[in-house]
Amino acid sequence: MNGKSRQQQVIKAFEDFLSTPLETVLQRHLNTQTSAALSLFHDVAANVPAYKAFLAEREINPATIQSLEEFQKLPAIAKQNYILRYPLPDLCRNGQLEACDMIAASSGSSGKPTFWPRFFTDELQIATRFEQIFHDSFYTDSRRTLAVICFTLGTWVGGMFTTNCCRYLASKGYLITVITPGNNKEEILRVVQELGSGFEQVVLLGYPPFLKDVIDTGIARGVEWQQYQIKLVMAGEVFSEEWRSLVGERVGSRNLCYDFASLYGTADAGVLGNETPLSICIRRFLAENPDAARALFGESRLPTLVQYDPCNRFFEVQDGGLLFSGDNGIPLVRYDILDTGGIISYDAMLQFLAEWGFDAVAALQNESHNSEFNTPNSALSTQHSPRGIHQLPFVYVFGRSNFTVSYFGANIYPENVTVGLEQPVIQEWVTGKFVLQVIEDADKNRFLSVVVELAVGVEGSEEQRLAIASSILSQLLRLNSEFANYVPVEYQTPQVALAPMGDFEYFPIGVKHRYTRQ
Repeated sequence: MNGKSRQQQVIKAFEDFLSTPLETVLQRHLNTQTSAALSLFHDVAANVPAYKAFLAEREINPATIQSLEEFQKLPAIAKQNYILRYPLPDLCRNGQLEACDMIAASSGSSGKPTFWPRFFTDELQIATRFEQIFHDSFYTDSRRTLAVICFTLGTWVGGMFTTNCCRYLASKGYLITVITPGNNKEEILRVVQELGSGFEQVVLLGYPPFLKDVIDTGIARGVEWQQYQIKLVMAGEVFSEEWRSLVGERVGSRNLCYDFASLYGTADAGVLGNETPLSICIRRFLAENPDAARALFGESRLPTLVQYDPCNRFFEVQDGGLLFSGDNGIPLVRYDILDTGGIISYDAMLQFLAEWGFDAVAALQNESHNSEFNTPNSALSTQHSPRGIHQLPFVYVFGRSNFTVSYFGANIYPENVTVGLEQPVIQEWVTGKFVLQVIEDADKNRFLSVVVELAVGVEGSEEQRLAIASSILSQLLRLNSEFANYVPVEYQTPQVALAPMGDFEYFPIGVKHRYTRQ
């Protein structure tokens, strides 16, 4: 692509973004979801060198793939069999890395980053996910809003991507002003207190445990969060509805379905889906009705529940895992991100809830009439449905199936902990087995817990426990760049507990050991 055609591509894409109403974008899927996935496949098969080679190695002729059924028989791609096998330029269209204008990084299990290039037009697609939140939940078309980016800045995808998308919304006419303190807690508190009162609401965007830490620190210092009409946009990990209620109470939320939104996003492909007022209303019902949740999701734990646009990211379920296809700097076709979960159509979701005696749309209507938005000038004071109800399918996500745990948005790998236990002296105290998990205390603060199995004949002293914690921490900082950059210093040291060999709860003898618990 030469400079002139690239310029024309940008102008057209930005004009479309600025001029197309949100509702129009969100209705396109009703007629085009199948052709969108097939069209992407044929484009990628023709123009991306790595995917051409991937298909050729498997003797697949792209011309024979003409239906959704045939598309769904294609082999899935993943980091191991695709992303890490080909040179970075070959993963881009026409083998041209220079056709992208931005590169983000994500950490792998070794700490070595994977690079994810993208172009301006890729961000515009994702900006629509943010537009759903800022329009439907936060009413920023009419409310002066300060958006405070609390995601880590730098090469990490969250901060820069979010900043850019919020600015595109401001260009579209939304009353959004952006400031970027990143994950600097002191600067966030200063920004909110010095600027917040000049706006009608303040939106904090960051990882859930970090935002809670900011809020709790502010309360301890006398910050009156209620005066700022705080809204929260989050990403990175599953949280409970009890957590949402607690944090909502501390910031003075008057309507949890409209004051919060969580993104399902990845470095690989940006935002895949987002919480909506409707999905939050449904999730809160399921949290109060665990039998219904178990019937819907197949297990008792509550996953992240979001809605997605199948024209933008096309989801499939294979063997209990999620595959998605979507355009980006590196276009992805049937990509296995190693997340477990499932998809539910809009109609199937409402039908299921009706069988459990719950009308989610009516419940949201009641919620909205009781909220701060129920004013004479509000769309909600009419007979129309409240904002946040779109006939989009749902995707639910339990998290990574490859034994990672998510902590402040960083993926923590068992391999990182293993290296900490293999250091001189320490390796003589332990068997090498451990259980890694993220735990919550009574106040819903999260901590990284590591239960370590002691070697035979080792009693385990406080001195040894502290030495093990220090060793694990040093290796996490050395090997996992997401951990080092995302997790606040005061939350980095793991809470280590020592257990005797064969401990029934953590290390039962004769049972295949699992190194992580969710």
